[in-house]
Amino acid sequence: MHGYIDCHCHISAEEFDKDVDEVIENSKKEGLVALLAVAEHAGEFDKIIQLSQRFPGFIFPCLGVHPVQGLAPEQQRGVSLQDLDAALPIIEKYKDHLVAIGEVGLDFTPRYVSNETDKDCQRQVLIRQAEIAKQLELPLNVHSRSAGRPTIHLLKEQGVEKVLLHAFDGKPSVAMEGVKAGYFFSIPPSIIRSGQKQKLVKQLPLESICLETDSPALGPEKQVRNEPKNISVSAEYISSIKGVPLEKVMEVTTQNALRLFPKLKSVIRP
Repeated sequence: MHGYIDCHCHISAEEFDKDVDEVIENSKKEGLVALLAVAEHAGEFDKIIQLSQRFPGFIFPCLGVHPVQGLAPEQQRGVSLQDLDAALPIIEKYKDHLVAIGEVGLDFTPRYVSNETDKDCQRQVLIRQAEIAKQLELPLNVHSRSAGRPTIHLLKEQGVEKVLLHAFDGKPSVAMEGVKAGYFFSIPPSIIRSGQKQKLVKQLPLESICLETDSPALGPEKQVRNEPKNISVSAEYISSIKGVPLEKVMEVTTQNALRLFPKLKSVIRP
C-alpha cells in the first residue's frame, strides 16, 4: 500500500478557508491518500460533510462533540449535555456518511474543569457518544488531554473496542493499557519537538500506531499553521525512532488505519 492516511485533521478550520484546494493538492504530493476530518462542535458539521463531498474519496467525515466548547479562547469551557443535544439530529442526518464519531473524549486541563461536576459532565457526553458509535458500528476518534488514564478506563468500562487515541499526552505505561485493549494511537508532526511523544513511540508497538496531523495544530513548528502534507514528518520521525524503513511505517500505519476505519476500504485498496 503506497500512501499515508491522516487519521485526525481539522480541515474545516477557518485557517484553511482561503486555500483548501492548494492544501489538499500539496498533501497528495507528499503521499497522502486519505484524510479523516474531525469535528469539535455542531456548528461545523455541515461544513465537514460539504468538504467530504467536494473531495470525495479523499476527505472522510467524522462528527462528534469535543470535551471543550467555545470558539474564542476566553470563552472556552467544558462541554455540556446541551452541546450534545444540538449535535444529535445532525449526526442522525449524516450517519451513513460517517467513518467515525469524533472528536470526542475528556479534557481535564485545569482551566476547563474546576470540580468533579465538570468532569462528570464530560464523562456523560463521552458515554452517550460511545453508545451512538456502538449503535452505528463506528470507531471513536478520541481526545484525552490531561486525562489519559480516565479516558482509557471509561472506554474500557463502556465496552468500546474500536478507538483511536489522538496525540496522547499521557505516560507510555498508561498508553500500554490502551494497547492491551486493542486501541490505536495516532502521532502528530509535533513529535519532533515533544520528548513525551518520542518516549511514547519508543514504547508503542508499530502495530498500534497510526498517523495524524491534527492540522492546523500540532505542527513541526510551534505557532505555525500545520498542514496535512506534514504527515510525512510524523512518519519519518517514527521510522528513525523505531529503526525501521519509512516504507514499513507507511505500510503498517495505513493497514492499521484501514483496520480501525473499515469504511475507508471501499475507496482505498490495501
